[in-house]
Amino acid sequence: MSIHAALHHVTRYKYDRPVQLGPQVVRLRPAPHCRSNVISYSLRVEPAEHFINWQQDPFANYQARLVFPKKTTEFTVTVDLVVEMAVYNPFDFFLEPHAETVPFKYSKAQAEELAPYLVTEPATPLVAAYLEKIDRSEKRTIDFLVQLNQQVQQDVKYLIRMEPGVQTPEETLEKASGSCRDSGWLLVQLLRHMGLAARFVSGYLIQLTPDVKSLDGPSGTEVDFTDLHAWCEVYLPGAGWIGLDATSGLLAGEGHIPLACTPNPSSAAPIEGLVDEAEVEFDHEMVVSR
Repeated sequence: MSIHAALHHVTRYKYDRPVQLGPQVVRLRPAPHCRSNVISYSLRVEPAEHFINWQQDPFANYQARLVFPKKTTEFTVTVDLVVEMAVYNPFDFFLEPHAETVPFKYSKAQAEELAPYLVTEPATPLVAAYLEKIDRSEKRTIDFLVQLNQQVQQDVKYLIRMEPGVQTPEETLEKASGSCRDSGWLLVQLLRHMGLAARFVSGYLIQLTPDVKSLDGPSGTEVDFTDLHAWCEVYLPGAGWIGLDATSGLLAGEGHIPLACTPNPSSAAPIEGLVDEAEVEFDHEMVVSR
């Protein structure tokens, strides 16, 4: 049985004087490969006088490019989304025989196609030490990925970090803490250093209260909840892109709604663009209902 979840997301910028907005890129539309069925979607932008051009970036993510002909004191983006929350088994996939155990290698053609997702940052001291302690003995690929994902979840304390940008993997390991985007990027880099193609994912996370309380473990969230989230996807021959959430230590499920999947976090920002210098008041509202 599926549930329809309605997400309402408002992002508002108020300026202390009229400013000229440069072209703004909005990445708040579910990506084509989203596994949950999107029933309806709308994007509303203020000021109303603007030009909008929907396009897909080089990685097939949807993005809206906005152009504003006049100055404004407020910029608001409102998303309304209805998605079918039908439970699916994240382990329901097959692997090519050569990829059923790690380590494995991509074919020459796959390696060329996946090249942007195999680029590594330098193995700084803490990253190198972390890679050294990872058990790389031959084992089932899915077991290896589950263990690594859970290891990062245990070693990096989750915190809400309001500062813009993403920590380097070295910073995240040094602090042993970070936001979802920090632990997600760390996991991306660890996988790449081990020869596995991985990409950074920005998206929505929708968590609904269960209809039936668990008898033998945690029941999950006590209230319906949604927020912007970040995680990692790894490419497995035969299965395609598989989501790993280093914040929870679980595989991505029906509540993970990808918006932008890119080689680098800088290409996945929900809203990006230039604006005249001004004092800015930022307001962010997210509500989910069913």
